Amino acid sequence: MEQRHLGRTGLRVSRIGLGTLTWGRDTDEHDAADLLKTFWEAGGSLVDTADVYGDGEAEYLLGRLIEGLVPRRDLVISTKAGSVPDPDRRFDGSRGHLLSALDASLTRLGTDYVDVWHVHAYDPETPLEETLQALDLAVSSGRARYAAVSNFCGWQLAKAATWQLAAPGTRTRLAATQLEYSLLQRGVEREVLPAALDLGIGLLPSSPLGRGVLTGKYRGDATPVDSRGASEHLAPFVAPYLDDTASRIVDAVQTAADGLAVTPLQVALAWVRDRPGVTAPIVGARNAQQLTAALSVEALSLPDEICRALDDVSAPVHRYPDHDWSTL
Repeated sequence: MEQRHLGRTGLRVSRIGLGTLTWGRDTDEHDAADLLKTFWEAGGSLVDTADVYGDGEAEYLLGRLIEGLVPRRDLVISTKAGSVPDPDRRFDGSRGHLLSALDASLTRLGTDYVDVWHVHAYDPETPLEETLQALDLAVSSGRARYAAVSNFCGWQLAKAATWQLAAPGTRTRLAATQLEYSLLQRGVEREVLPAALDLGIGLLPSSPLGRGVLTGKYRGDATPVDSRGASEHLAPFVAPYLDDTASRIVDAVQTAADGLAVTPLQVALAWVRDRPGVTAPIVGARNAQQLTAALSVEALSLPDEICRALDDVSAPVHRYPDHDWSTL
């Protein structure tokens, strides 16, 4: 698999990442082992997780598979901290919480360091400089090799990255940001992507297949019994992308796939993988067969005319002040 630099750093990662959102909950150890081995054998290196995935079970499961199945040195492990199970405070970006969470993640993963450590979300209750100091301490202590954020909007990302570049002392520049990005969700193009491109921050798109909808499995009001849309706890996650607007985009993806003699999954994944500023989409497959289908996109590059057609049919409305407001 082709490797890409993560933002403006020397770290190289596979241009498709493996997500572990369902590990330890919907994905058991046997399926997780098959997924990791399939990914590694295909040349994949970037494995993404978080301390809250499966209430910590995803990290624990990944840790059990490292070394016994795949050498630690062959993986770029990315994890996150900051989300908390508190209805009154969804995110905790305090230095104390973040560093304690990192130590707990390292214990579950059975490793001395993570390659990329993300602040899972912006915490308005904590001064940003305190949150960023936790990233500096994690890197300076060797517990994390690179620092990143997740789910930061444009101004939050720009403020954090600029602080790290401009503040006095030894600061750790942000290597990456992770947000949802697909043909069904192009909101990052409004401000996040321009900021990331300008600041040299790599984008790691989550849900690059529109939460599974872009595979075409839900066309015609169909809901496969083994799909996320049929799952009691994941159906609300899929529901927002089952409207008429999404349906038109899915139809366009299907038309493109038919013309290229490939699958809708391949078209949708290739589109987001090769967008400007994208380092590696994070794919969350249910089993090794699904993952193999996703990894087959390695050989596909979409023709320019197909990309333009997909851009047009899925174009978000970004007017003042994002585009050239002088023409409005």
